[in-house]
Amino acid sequence: MKTVTISTLTKLKQAGEKFSCLTAYDATFASQISAAEIEVMLIGDSLGMVLQGHDSTLPVSVDDIVYHTQCVARGNNGSLIMADMPFMSNPSTEQMLVNAGKLMQAGAHMIKLEGEAWLAEGITELTRRGVPVCAHLGLTPQMVNQYGGYKVQGKTEAAAQAIIAASQELVDAGASIILLECVPSEVGRLVTEAVTVPVIGIGAGPHTDGQILVLQDMLGITMGRTARFVRNFMVDAQSIPEALKHYHQAVKDNSFPSEEHCF
Repeated sequence: MKTVTISTLTKLKQAGEKFSCLTAYDATFASQISAAEIEVMLIGDSLGMVLQGHDSTLPVSVDDIVYHTQCVARGNNGSLIMADMPFMSNPSTEQMLVNAGKLMQAGAHMIKLEGEAWLAEGITELTRRGVPVCAHLGLTPQMVNQYGGYKVQGKTEAAAQAIIAASQELVDAGASIILLECVPSEVGRLVTEAVTVPVIGIGAGPHTDGQILVLQDMLGITMGRTARFVRNFMVDAQSIPEALKHYHQAVKDNSFPSEEHCF
């Protein structure tokens, strides 16, 4: 496929067209994902759970993300590569810039930061230096101990308005993409309408511009409980490449997520 950039995703949003995203951690799967024309690959700190066997994303290091980003970059053929900034990798602006630089040099095209409106200053500093940023709002897994578990966010009017306001503030600060996790569908719609940049959802309803899932989840090879927003695309596929294509098409035609996958 043609090389996907942030401009590509912005044009899709403006045209009212959906785009698909998946996590990726190695060259082989990266090759298959890009062959399926999936627009975005995320080297997520989810690797701490699905690859390393931890019970959260917190143990993942910058070096872990760097290594897997290098692997994905070698197998990629056109998808936009996004890399997670893991837990406590931005304790200061200086350290954030150093770690973001490592991820970009490893092959990422942009980095993803979890947080709230307080990310604004850091996002501005990163974008000044040529590092595009995706701001991850809603359920941010790095805050799991603060939340007391993996819980839907934005359920009250005040909480929903805070997410919408934070999205707008972070876009004003320079964020190129917003990612929303585990929020009511209506919050996903309102944020998508409120900002000019593409919005990616995971458990955020059908109204966001793009959808993302963890690769292992959409292939039906999960450990433990399956999240509500997950659909197993291997059920109706004869192979992994076919499942990847089914996922991409389901996002494109807006048949995924359906009501059963939403909050």
